[in-house]
Amino acid sequence: MEQPTPNGPVPAPRTPSRSDVVFTADFGSERQWVAGRSWAYPDGGPENPGDDKLDHLVSDAAYSRSGVFRARRRPDGRWNTGLLTTEGSEEAFLLRAGDVLTARVRLPRETGAWPAIWTWRDGDQEIDVFEYHPDNPDLLELSNHVRGSGSYFRDDAVRPGAWVDLRTDFGARSVVWWVNGARAFADRRGVGAGWHAHLIVNLSVSAGRYHPAPGRSTTSMSFEVRDLVVRRPRTAAAQEGVEVREDGEEQPA
Repeated sequence: MEQPTPNGPVPAPRTPSRSDVVFTADFGSERQWVAGRSWAYPDGGPENPGDDKLDHLVSDAAYSRSGVFRARRRPDGRWNTGLLTTEGSEEAFLLRAGDVLTARVRLPRETGAWPAIWTWRDGDQEIDVFEYHPDNPDLLELSNHVRGSGSYFRDDAVRPGAWVDLRTDFGARSVVWWVNGARAFADRRGVGAGWHAHLIVNLSVSAGRYHPAPGRSTTSMSFEVRDLVVRRPRTAAAQEGVEVREDGEEQPA
């Protein structure tokens, strides 16, 4: 992945004044979320070893429904893990081009933990709001798999156990990621005007190919998500991927 190009001081993002809140996450809601299965996994789950994961997805509410996503070691060496997706739910919420997602997350501490907020539809349409691996303690992975772009974002405020504020603007022409109010990366590729995808929040466990697997003494891990909200700007400029500055002026992302 490419490193972000320094652009000088960038004002913090301002929520567009002409926008509607279209989704506020209630992780306990079975109308919003399906637990323990996703078509991002082969045959809908429960396992995905081909992606270097030790996951065994479970629908048990204790693994996800409180907003604390957990993983626990199984006797067979795999891990029961929590995953929630809007795909297949009664509301079947879809993110669309122009949407702005914000969330506050507490990063896990344990080596082998692999938390993420991401999107998926029909075998593709993946945008990673973030991925994290505690073996790279100060690094977030930000990826646009739809159009092949992404960045590694490093910051001292990113560390195991830290709370981090995230924002992703899913612009048709540019996806823009913000971390703790600062612009982390603008890919200038976007998702395309017709893009739409379901939302996934989960905690995976690394199998060791790309990142270390959990140590033998580790039997559980967790990360937490709060205040996950999606806003849908009404302006065409915002849908195309235009940042709104603190002074109210717009600039290309």
